[in-house]
Amino acid sequence: MSRTLVNPGSNTIRQIAALPYRRVGDALDAPVEVLLVTSRGSGRWVVPKGNPVKGLVAHAAAAQEAWEEAGVQGSVCPAPIGDYRYRKQLKSGASLMMEVRLFPLAVTGELDDWPEAGQRTRQWFPLKEAAELVDEPDLKELMRSFRSADFAAASRAAFGVSVAQVKKGFRMFHWFQSLLPKQGNFFALFEAHATTLTAGSDALARLLQGGSGMGQHIKEIIEREEEADSITREVLTTVRKTFLTPFDRGAITSLISSMDDAIDQMQQTAGAISLYEVTEFEQEMRDMAAIIVDAARLLAEALPLLRDIHDNAARLHELTERLVRMEGQADDIHAKGLKRAFKQFGKSETLTFLIQREIYSHLEKVVDRFEDVANEIDGLVIDHA
Repeated sequence: MSRTLVNPGSNTIRQIAALPYRRVGDALDAPVEVLLVTSRGSGRWVVPKGNPVKGLVAHAAAAQEAWEEAGVQGSVCPAPIGDYRYRKQLKSGASLMMEVRLFPLAVTGELDDWPEAGQRTRQWFPLKEAAELVDEPDLKELMRSFRSADFAAASRAAFGVSVAQVKKGFRMFHWFQSLLPKQGNFFALFEAHATTLTAGSDALARLLQGGSGMGQHIKEIIEREEEADSITREVLTTVRKTFLTPFDRGAITSLISSMDDAIDQMQQTAGAISLYEVTEFEQEMRDMAAIIVDAARLLAEALPLLRDIHDNAARLHELTERLVRMEGQADDIHAKGLKRAFKQFGKSETLTFLIQREIYSHLEKVVDRFEDVANEIDGLVIDHA
């Protein structure tokens, strides 16, 4: 978008980038696709990126790059995936080191025309293939960390038996444990509930974008919450009827209850928006919704890993740590948005301020409930892995 700015007092030049992604299908373990674009110079595959934009926070600037270079819109999470570095060849002949902060962008719309449509090619790729196409080693690793399950699935298909499976054969306790009869379908129920959380968070993010479809998004959130309630009741009933459970009964009920609390708060957010007929939303509200979308994405990866908690302990801990960090960032965004609302409406339009404060409160509680889920999963890892 803009020319490269060099700071002589800095070793690297800072840039921002977006990782536009979408899930292929509604299943919890549905693979992820990533949108790449060709660079204008070499024609190699890259992610949309550019320089920070004055007046825009980093993640908003990354979303603007995705619109300009790839013609996509969606919810960009303020919590970055991480940073990667690469060398950029300038017209002067200099080769300078760039450090790029990468933000996940859940794509909700693709445009037929966009600013750089005639200068670049865009294409969706499976996550593993996209990681192979980009040149930057650090970016490859960030893509791997974005959803390691997609890479693990490919490895199993290629080699048949994983190293982890071989090692498992030597763990006498876990071998013996696997012989015990396991009743109930708890893992399937956890994953079904996580599917409702993912769908509900997507609908919530679309709702906070405004527009003519708001009523439909509210309806979907309500329906998803009802589906989640049914699943929760099934879990609680199954706990009472099952002789042998994979985890402690209290841990099972605590996990499903914290998950249900998250979607309950989404429904309450939608209810407040409907009650007060809010049609426009502050950037901080949309940022918190984007964090909720990414939190649901992380949870969607974590829940299936509970089926083999011992071998997946490290990845589960990594995912729960990310969820906890995102909750802290959401708190900062909540405080910033609330302060701005008070300054703008606190004295002159008190009712508007009170409505905004309530919506912010519900959004904060959604993220808090995701942290509760992360803590429950971490407890299972500590107890069983």
